Amino acid sequence: MSILDYPSSAWLPSLLYLGLLVVLSWRPRSRPETWTFTLLVQTLILLSLMIQGIYLHDSVFTPAGFIFGFAQDLSLMAWVGLLFYWLQSWYLPIASLRLMVLIFAMLCAFLPILFPGTLISPRAVADPWFKAHFIVATIAVGLLTLAAMMAVLMEVQDRAIRRTLAYAPDSRLAHWLEGLPPLLTMENLLFNLIYFGFALLSLTIFSGIFFSETLFGKPVVFDHKTIFAFASWLLFGGLIVARLRVGLRGRSALRWVLWGFAALLLAYVGSRFVLEVILHRL
Repeated sequence: MSILDYPSSAWLPSLLYLGLLVVLSWRPRSRPETWTFTLLVQTLILLSLMIQGIYLHDSVFTPAGFIFGFAQDLSLMAWVGLLFYWLQSWYLPIASLRLMVLIFAMLCAFLPILFPGTLISPRAVADPWFKAHFIVATIAVGLLTLAAMMAVLMEVQDRAIRRTLAYAPDSRLAHWLEGLPPLLTMENLLFNLIYFGFALLSLTIFSGIFFSETLFGKPVVFDHKTIFAFASWLLFGGLIVARLRVGLRGRSALRWVLWGFAALLLAYVGSRFVLEVILHRL
């Protein structure tokens, strides 16, 4: 199926995110955002999320069955990450994270048009327990995706502080970072995301054992996807233990977050990408 065979609505989420980025680029960085402008942006983000969410649901849970692939996985990760950013941005000054999550959402929303996914199971759609499992998995990966983005942003913020504000006060980097909360506040928010995401990831991995029979008609197989998923679970679990036992923080904790997310990405996206794009297997 070519790109031209898709309905025009499939392009709408990416176009809306692109329009949001254009609107944000026109705003003078030297001026603080007005409440009217912030409300407009928040409304447009919510509208984009609703449209993309409806499209993703209808393209994954189809009358033919459960259709999924690495592109749908990335798109869902970006959607959940942007949703949680939108919720947190009402009461936390994290506007500097907005550009990153919008660019990621725009790119990922476009991918399912190029890679429509494959039919995984014709039976899973009718199983409400599988749908619950899938939603929990999506939220878990989306939360940890947002945590990884926040870790990257904190690394940039930490480097800027370590250089003792070596950049000019009116530079683009200064305006990008000046709206962020202190690093300690960012760190607490990061670990709150990780705690919640790890709990849902644990539920996802262990409940997935029961749904292996529903999807594939056979017990769980310890392939590369399962290995990377457990590796990610161990990395995030180890990070939480180190945080609670020895107070792990700073750049060491940030690197641990990124390693855990890399393993998660290989498990849930990398395996499907290899099968669909490189090996051309369904």
